[in-house]
Amino acid sequence: MSAQYIYFIIFFCVAYLILTDASVSKAFYLLTELVKVQYQKIKWWVWMNPRMPWAKFMMWRRSMKLAKELMKEFEEKQ
Repeated sequence: MSAQYIYFIIFFCVAYLILTDASVSKAFYLLTELVKVQYQKIKWWVWMNPRMPWAKFMMWRRSMKLAKELMKEFEEKQ
């Protein structure tokens, strides 16, 4: 028996339980939503981690833009 048949049997059993029992389908839906949220959380952390070069560049860029605006405003007041 190959691994494909084993995966098919597992998939069929899970699909049968989801289609026949409402509580199992609700639990499966909530589990998929949990996986989505965890994926988004990890993706956000990797993207916005202060140790990542991209995040450092974005913070530097925002800081420089704010500094230019403040310098321009300060020079206008004088």
